[in-house]
Amino acid sequence: MDDNNPSGIPEDLRTASPDRSSPRGDADASSTCMVLSNERYQAFLENIEEGVYEVDIHGNYLYFNNALCRIFGYPRDEIQFQNFSKFMDEENVRKTLAAFNRIYRTGRGFSDLIWRIKTKTNEIRIIELSAHLITDNRGEKIGFRGIARDITEVNRIRRNNEALLRISLALPEYPHLEDLLDYVSLEIKRLIDVEGALVILLDEEKNELYFKAAAHDDSAAEMRVKEIRFSAEQGVSGEVIRTGESIVVPDTSKDPNFYSMVDSQAGFHTRMMLDVPLKSKDRTVGVLCAMNKKAGIFDQTDVALLNMMAGTVALSIENARFSEEVREAYREVSSLNRAKDKVINHLSHELKTPVSVLRATLNILRKRLSRSSGDKWETTIERAQRNLQRLLELQYQVEDIVREKDYVAHRMMSWLLDACSDELEGLIAETVGEGPVIERVRDRINEIFGHVESTPEKIELGRFIAATLDDIRPLFSHRQIDLITVFEPAPAIWMPADPLKKVVVGLIRNAVENTPDEGRIEVSARRRGTGAEFLVRDYGVGITPENQPRIFEGFFITQDTMDYSSKRPYDFNAGGKGADLLRMKIFSERYHFRIHLASTRCPHIPSDKDICPGRISRCAYCRVEGDCHASGGTTFRVFFPSAHR
Repeated sequence: MDDNNPSGIPEDLRTASPDRSSPRGDADASSTCMVLSNERYQAFLENIEEGVYEVDIHGNYLYFNNALCRIFGYPRDEIQFQNFSKFMDEENVRKTLAAFNRIYRTGRGFSDLIWRIKTKTNEIRIIELSAHLITDNRGEKIGFRGIARDITEVNRIRRNNEALLRISLALPEYPHLEDLLDYVSLEIKRLIDVEGALVILLDEEKNELYFKAAAHDDSAAEMRVKEIRFSAEQGVSGEVIRTGESIVVPDTSKDPNFYSMVDSQAGFHTRMMLDVPLKSKDRTVGVLCAMNKKAGIFDQTDVALLNMMAGTVALSIENARFSEEVREAYREVSSLNRAKDKVINHLSHELKTPVSVLRATLNILRKRLSRSSGDKWETTIERAQRNLQRLLELQYQVEDIVREKDYVAHRMMSWLLDACSDELEGLIAETVGEGPVIERVRDRINEIFGHVESTPEKIELGRFIAATLDDIRPLFSHRQIDLITVFEPAPAIWMPADPLKKVVVGLIRNAVENTPDEGRIEVSARRRGTGAEFLVRDYGVGITPENQPRIFEGFFITQDTMDYSSKRPYDFNAGGKGADLLRMKIFSERYHFRIHLASTRCPHIPSDKDICPGRISRCAYCRVEGDCHASGGTTFRVFFPSAHR
């Protein structure tokens, strides 16, 4: 086929003129009509939007119209006689060869092959291709012809619409600001096909820009950029904040606003970028940034898409930011409220105890004075008792305000015991008078409740835990618990045996009481660094996230108050006074070991009001042990430093 005659029409037919006076006038007229028809057909092919092509049996272009040149992004002389494989990657070459071979074997064409081609300017275009077999007069297969439609924009619009719908539906699932912005940056990176996508927010108080979220091919740079802050007066982002307009930078090396320090600190190289404003009402609160498009340059379609995404997420960003501030304020208020309650309870008790002691003392004093002559002392005693009564009434009012009369605020058990010993001494003295009985009572209180200094000793942790387990194992022999123990060699520790035994017993009992029958508990001791670690892991119900920070506060129960009851020790969900973990925390401070908690609440019973049936085989969700073991559980780790004198 002649390059100057892509239509293939013979030269004599294209230039011939009809001669009606000729004897062959009718034939000449017919030829003229054929020429005019071919010319009109040729003009039609050149002017349609779709690309029309013919290739030989090997896939070399023999004929094509101007539309195909426009779609491919190459001039005619760079397409003519070239093989189709020049314009696509290996994957698309394999797909196209397979399709053409299928046509060659079956003789049936196709109209649904999707090509990805790369234009001369490295822009990716999506082509929908049809092809049919060409045969000559003898029926020989000589090539293929068909139509190529550029569906890049159609695909992009459809994909963008789907993405915007997906984002709009997904935004309510991300109430936390950082999770929301991570999702947004990943969507930008995927949709526009860029190396990195950044969400930049404005700190209005400091007039600084910072990277709240990032998605980048280099995960290390992604982490580093989140630590960077810079003035809102600098960079392309600063210009977007000032103007409220989108900015495309095709070459950062030629843009005076480009702030290269961000690249230096983050460790990536920005060649091109697209920044659009995040607007909330009448102000710009941040910037969406896409950097380094992988194919081609940023175009107006990219600008429009990023602006649409910015419009969709800006309000959600503001809502998430506001919600985060409200949650933080709520956490602070809740913490202050708990502190206030504890202070009030503590002050209430501290007020009640000395007043009660003074009241008893005044009664004793009244009895003694009544034996002496004169009554001048009665007015003074009555005045003292009257004011003590006022203080007691004030204390009762405080209790009524707090409405937590069963809650004990003292964090150190010795405070409570000291207060009890003073009150008991006063009551006994009021009843039977001063004398040896008081000393005997005080000695007995100190013997039972008083603080006794235990003598530290060198202890092999694994051997000690094993012996303690042997002592307490009969106490939960009625429970069907798979108890797995692993005791590895570890450095000896230095502490008193009595508090250590209370820690071991308390953690194991806690695990047993929170693990349903047919469940599993793992108890181990091992070396950790220069010390030894005691670990108790149960596969039970777990602790709710809101209860975990308060678990060591003391006299705090994780069950719902209405469902709480004290059962036999080691029973499932036995409950208790909540003092064990407080005591362990006090021991850790006194004997210099560390105790940590990690817990996952079973998703089938997410709140304190939800009740586990107490046996795996009775659970509607966990029919076998493996289901329960994968659902929830709690791990306590206790680290003891190595022994030293």
